[in-house]
Amino acid sequence: MIHVSLPDGSVLEISAGTSILEVTATIGPRLAAAATCAVVDGELRDLRETLHEDCALTVVTTDHAHALTTLRHTTTHIMAQAVKRLFPTAKLGIGPAIEDGFYYDFDLEESFSDEDLERIFAEMEKIIAEDLPIVRVEMPIDAARALLDEQNETYKLELLDDLAAEGNETVTFFEQGEFTDLCRGPHLQSTGRVSAEAVKLLSIAGAYWRGDESRPMLQRIYGTAWEKRKDLESYLWRLEEAAKRDHRRIGKDLDLFSIQEAGGAGLVCWHPKGARLKRTIEEFWYAQHDLGGYEIVSTPHIGKGELWGISGHLDFYRENMYSPMDIDGVDYYVKPMNCPYQILIYNSRVHSYRELPLRWAELGTVYRYERSGVLHGLLRVRGFTIDDAHIICRPDQIHEELRRVYAFSMDMLMAFGFEEFAIYLATRPHEGKAVGEEERWEQATEALREALEARGLPYEVDEGGGAFYGPKIDIKVKDSLGRAWQCSTIQFDFNLPERFDMTYAGDDGAEHRPYVVHRALLGSLERFIGCLIEHYAGAFPLWLAPVQAILIPIADRHADYAGTVAERMKAAGIRVVVDASSERMNAKIRNAQLQKIPYMLVVGDREQEADAIAVRLRSEEDLGAKSVDEVIATLRRLIEEKALTLT
Repeated sequence: MIHVSLPDGSVLEISAGTSILEVTATIGPRLAAAATCAVVDGELRDLRETLHEDCALTVVTTDHAHALTTLRHTTTHIMAQAVKRLFPTAKLGIGPAIEDGFYYDFDLEESFSDEDLERIFAEMEKIIAEDLPIVRVEMPIDAARALLDEQNETYKLELLDDLAAEGNETVTFFEQGEFTDLCRGPHLQSTGRVSAEAVKLLSIAGAYWRGDESRPMLQRIYGTAWEKRKDLESYLWRLEEAAKRDHRRIGKDLDLFSIQEAGGAGLVCWHPKGARLKRTIEEFWYAQHDLGGYEIVSTPHIGKGELWGISGHLDFYRENMYSPMDIDGVDYYVKPMNCPYQILIYNSRVHSYRELPLRWAELGTVYRYERSGVLHGLLRVRGFTIDDAHIICRPDQIHEELRRVYAFSMDMLMAFGFEEFAIYLATRPHEGKAVGEEERWEQATEALREALEARGLPYEVDEGGGAFYGPKIDIKVKDSLGRAWQCSTIQFDFNLPERFDMTYAGDDGAEHRPYVVHRALLGSLERFIGCLIEHYAGAFPLWLAPVQAILIPIADRHADYAGTVAERMKAAGIRVVVDASSERMNAKIRNAQLQKIPYMLVVGDREQEADAIAVRLRSEEDLGAKSVDEVIATLRRLIEEKALTLT
């Protein structure tokens, strides 16, 4: 007999080998009927799996992230079954559940069309209506190989070989009607548990098998599945909004940046307005770091191979580095990270315990190789500026330093208008070798936890999710559509201090190893700006807007006055332009609105006589005529306050 602990604290005694679904039925038939999957000792499991030792069990029903994952996993099997019915020669690749949906990869000689998607979905509806029981089958590797060979599923055979190489003696298949697929699960109890009215096939794309450009190109069908139709409709609305906010389209419309084939994929050219936006962010960043007690450093763009060998990058990160260049017979690499150079600065002289903590920051441009298939506007690039900082301190200083850096990070992100966050504390990995003494890991993790709790914002613990070189805090901002964007990381690093033999002289005269905390606050500036563009749909707050105001003369005779007002505003630090084109006033206003310029300032005879300007907002509000000095004062106040509204 084994003991199963339930969330309410009760313990069931059952026979070893009992399935999770059978255990659920003993708790209650209604629970068994509503169950979608289960969590056993923290791991997601299929209901048909059996239990063989004492464990903690949580049964998952609807309205839970795991339930959605299971629903989508089942839906992708239903789609694959529909494809196999309509296209019997199609070979199966992989078909996982992903965030907000699912996909399946197929190898088929003919190309899928939009009309094919309609046929596939119609067949899916039939499969759902058939309410086919989903059966979990466990079989030995050899039997599985014979089955897949008979089905001519060459891609599945490759996956099976990998499972065998990992030491698995048995694997699982899931069957529904005539369809069988090699799969770990979990899945719903039958195809009828999926609501066809809450499923939609979205698109077709190409995908290299296993992401390898030297392997066959497969056809990937994306879809989404939800528990209720209203959830699907809400998601489709968000997709539509996201398309409107696509930073690549807005970046082109507002003339912010471009990525040109002649220059190279993943390499960003900042146009004047985009460069002004980037510079505004950088100026704010520098000012806040000056106030926050940081010192600014600057490091080279390339480095000798020896440096990247000491840091470990050549051993563990070479595939993301560009090929070396030979300089005087020595290999040099463009830098993939800023960290090693900041450590070199520290090691350039002896340090005393009295000097610590040191807080060093830089806006350093790095270059990393990304496959062409994953490059995506500003979000995935090959050259980008990252706001790296390192806090070098004594063990007795880490608690205060972490509270300080976490509060600093949150205040910075909030200044850009973000109000919702997803925050995670990632702890020591369960598997593999973690560098650093266990005592240091425990102290570091506790210091991170204290910093999080001092701020009072909710966070989740990602058990075992830390890097091999230290625990960390990850901060994701949520944009206006509720999407999470990775921004800040506060990461202990027990690796580089050892590799570079960092020391300081303690009050006992002996050498001691300092703690090093790596912090990227905004992360990649390119990615952060892409996030800002989509968050605000290009309509930035006044302080961030590349052009904050535009003067619109009604007639040519008002152009000189508009120019004079513009000079007064520029002298006050306001980014202003004059539309001296021959267009009519209404067309000029419309163009300014399309460019999402916050303030449109119209000048005509009456305004010129009164030293005034007629104020319109991009939101189409007409504030009427105001004195030039009053408008300048209002704009200066809003800019200095980093206001998120225009009035």
